[in-house]
Amino acid sequence: MPEPEVNVTALKSENEELRLRLQEAEDLISAVRTGAVDALAIQGADGPRIFTLEGADQGYRTLIEQMNEGAMLLSQEGVILYGNAALATLLRQGLEDIIGTTFAAFVPTDFQASWQAIVAKGWDAGKGKGELPLRTPAGQLLPLSLSANMLHFNGGLVLACILTDLSAQHEIKAIQALVAEQNAEISRQQQALKIQEAAQQRIEQAAAEVSRLLEGIPQIAWTANPQGVTTYFNRRWFDYIGQSGGQPEQVWWYNYQHPADRDAAAARWQQSLETNHVFEAEFRLRNHAGNYRWMLSRALPSYNERGELMQWIGTCTDIHEQKMTQVRIDQAQKQLQENNAQLQRANIDLDNFIYTASHDLKAPISNIEGLLHALLEELPSAGPNQPEQSVAVLLTMMQDSVDRFKRTLDHLTEVTKLQKEYAAPTAWLSLGTTIQDVCLDLAPLMQELGVQLEVAVADCPAVLFSEKNLRSVVYNLLSNAFKYRAPDRVPQVRIWCEATSEYLKLAVQDNGLGLNLATHQHKLFAMFERFHTHVEGSGIGLYMVKKIMENAGGRIEVQSEVGVGSTFSVYFRRWYT
Repeated sequence: MPEPEVNVTALKSENEELRLRLQEAEDLISAVRTGAVDALAIQGADGPRIFTLEGADQGYRTLIEQMNEGAMLLSQEGVILYGNAALATLLRQGLEDIIGTTFAAFVPTDFQASWQAIVAKGWDAGKGKGELPLRTPAGQLLPLSLSANMLHFNGGLVLACILTDLSAQHEIKAIQALVAEQNAEISRQQQALKIQEAAQQRIEQAAAEVSRLLEGIPQIAWTANPQGVTTYFNRRWFDYIGQSGGQPEQVWWYNYQHPADRDAAAARWQQSLETNHVFEAEFRLRNHAGNYRWMLSRALPSYNERGELMQWIGTCTDIHEQKMTQVRIDQAQKQLQENNAQLQRANIDLDNFIYTASHDLKAPISNIEGLLHALLEELPSAGPNQPEQSVAVLLTMMQDSVDRFKRTLDHLTEVTKLQKEYAAPTAWLSLGTTIQDVCLDLAPLMQELGVQLEVAVADCPAVLFSEKNLRSVVYNLLSNAFKYRAPDRVPQVRIWCEATSEYLKLAVQDNGLGLNLATHQHKLFAMFERFHTHVEGSGIGLYMVKKIMENAGGRIEVQSEVGVGSTFSVYFRRWYT
């Protein structure tokens, strides 16, 4: 299909007409700006409208042209009818490109609603005001403050708008904000400086107070900085070393310490500086007389309110007398240990002697007993002229003496065994069962004496003890209660127990002869001691009970009154599994 022919002549004619119309518009704008034209006509929807610029307004026009703020007149359709040079500067375009266009074209899409609100308020209320940005041809956003007033102009209504660039104000606000921030920072620094000065003043006051307190104590007092350099000594130090004063760091006690103590004290001080732990050390210090005295030095770290180490506060307390006392105690303990060792050796030798003597004496006693029997067989029967049974009585007395001597040797052997051997607890034993077994052995004696026995141990717990030793304890306590009865009343014996957290107490109470404890208590548990000689016995039973209980960690106690009776109590240490 052939292309239509272009009418070159028509195009040239149309182009020339447009050029003439553009030239007329530019001439018109120039005439309006210079005041050469007093009126202009604008074609609107209802036809052409005439806008006049009367000669009386020439001064105002000049003023508006020279304003720094942009000024413009808008038609009801939002078309720019007039604008000054400042408006062109704000919009970064020539007036010839601005006049005749709609102002809304310069408003970003996001702010169209704000612009319409200002315009609507201007037309409705006569005045409108607001802030919004305009977009320049380069795409930059220009913050503006816009004020619109409705005016009657040549028989019509227009909006006279003044546009103020807010960029400078924003910069001023930013500068003001920066200045305010800097002022606030200066104020904070000044406040911090005041606080620091107040804190420094408090520190100085506290230091003065510390110095006053340290001067009043009887010990040597000192302070050091966080690096360990001494900053203060109280008067006690200078009195001790015999000086009137000096710089603390020049008279540090290291030069006065005993050479044997320096390294250990320095190592502890260095450890405290590294860890901020409490410093404590004992060392000897040389005084003004050249004598060394033992000192206990302690120092505590002192912190400020921010937890920073400010200084060390320390004291040196004279402990020389305590040290010497401790040395004497140590020497006494050493001597006591040596004495104990000697006593132990003596006891061992004594035990060995008793055991040997009792063993060696058994043979001669047995020989004497055999000779007595042989002599009794060889002697003729007593005749009518001989004293009645005189020889037999002597022989019987000799036999009794031999029997008592043998029993004594047996008891010495038992005591020696008890001294040498400790019967460790071997089993959990029932007190009731043990008492019942012992009562079977003592039944003939109980029947002979008519003893009334009350046993109340059913609720007692078992004891961890040697079976042989427990039987010996119960046997001796019960047999003594039976034997040492009062002749004028029926023997009444009661045995019971009670438990505590540490001990199990077993008590045997009788209504027998009783004892005068004020006179006899210190001899009551001694070996071979007897207070009632009319009763047969060796005086070894209570001694053995006491040794058995003490060897097992227990004890024995007695309460007695002459003519009323006695109560013997043994305390078994409780063992828990």
